[in-house]
Amino acid sequence: MSTSPDITDAPGAETPSSPPAAAGGEEPQKLPLLALIALATAVFITSLTETLPAGLLPSMSSDLAVSESATGQTVTIYAIGTALTAIPLASATAGWRRKRLLLTAMAGFAVANTVTAVSSIYGLTMVARFVAGVAAGLAWALLAGYARRMAPVALQGKAIAIAMAGIPVALSLGVPAGTFLGTQTDWRVPFFVMTGLTVLLLVWISATVPDYPGQQAGERPKMLRALKVPGVTPVLFVTLVFVLAHTVLYAYIATFLDDHGLGGSTDLVLLVFGGASLASIWIVGSQIHAKLRALTVASTLLVAVAALLLAVLADTTALVYIAAALWGLGWGGIPTLLQTAVADAGGDQADAAQTMLVTLWNVAMAAGGIIGGVLLDVSGSDSFPWTVLLLLLPVLVVVLVARGHGFPAKRPTPQSS
Repeated sequence: MSTSPDITDAPGAETPSSPPAAAGGEEPQKLPLLALIALATAVFITSLTETLPAGLLPSMSSDLAVSESATGQTVTIYAIGTALTAIPLASATAGWRRKRLLLTAMAGFAVANTVTAVSSIYGLTMVARFVAGVAAGLAWALLAGYARRMAPVALQGKAIAIAMAGIPVALSLGVPAGTFLGTQTDWRVPFFVMTGLTVLLLVWISATVPDYPGQQAGERPKMLRALKVPGVTPVLFVTLVFVLAHTVLYAYIATFLDDHGLGGSTDLVLLVFGGASLASIWIVGSQIHAKLRALTVASTLLVAVAALLLAVLADTTALVYIAAALWGLGWGGIPTLLQTAVADAGGDQADAAQTMLVTLWNVAMAAGGIIGGVLLDVSGSDSFPWTVLLLLLPVLVVVLVARGHGFPAKRPTPQSS
């Protein structure tokens, strides 16, 4: 997953599709819901495309004639594709019209999912998954900023939250539904369905999502310059370590639950997690404008408490479900919080900062899958929640310390474009 550089228009650029000012110079306090839901659907497709193989590993590995662990690398190669290409592609396409770029990214998903669905060759499947990751890099470098630009200033956090709702929906409903469909029919069917949904989304975006200009050559992001902006580095650190902590546990949650006698309830546990994540997105969206710092601290503590419950009381079924709910409440709003934090901190360098956040997010996801596999082999699944707790400690410290820049007690007042 990750974010979006497109926070401000090029100076002097005319953007007729921006939210119009009301009489007296005040912006109308309403959101373009149809366009934002289109962006949420794009987020849903990117998130579900990444994680869908996890529920289909046995049948995929059989058809591709490789082991399940090798098939599991179809998730890792996706994250690697995003991590390796997000920064160079964001720079190369900085001058493109935003709508054209979004349509290109989503078309990439249609192609990649179609090839995945028809391929019987492991190498070709891995290439298709890498291409999907590249398309994700393009998409994530647009989506949050796109939502932000469509909204009045006071509602920008809520707009991002609506767009990012596609993540928990994909994880809580999309993955179980795709797994059920694949097991009842054939593992290829969910990928064909994803292609069909993407084609419909291309029409939807064309009809409802406003366009914005790209950046002029002199305004394009400079990565190293962004790292020198106070507050950017703390947000990027929190992104890397928080996502790493989450992925170590989430990628192997089925194994963890099976080891504690709940293997048959994985879908229900994920449903609780996803429902709580949706609630978290709503809470964050309504409160982020004034309480970004407090919400980030609360999110960190909620995930930490959930990990502690799983570490010491995972044999008690009711407490596992409580832990899943707390985990979802803590995690669901994190994409919105971190994207908003890095946009606030980055200022004029927000484009570069957001692109780096995209890259680090996917580096953390790839690393989480690898580290989780090593931990499973060396220490067993009980090491996962303890690892989460260990990683969240420096996250909490950095958030608390970065009260001047990064996670300030009072957010800077955003300027209307």
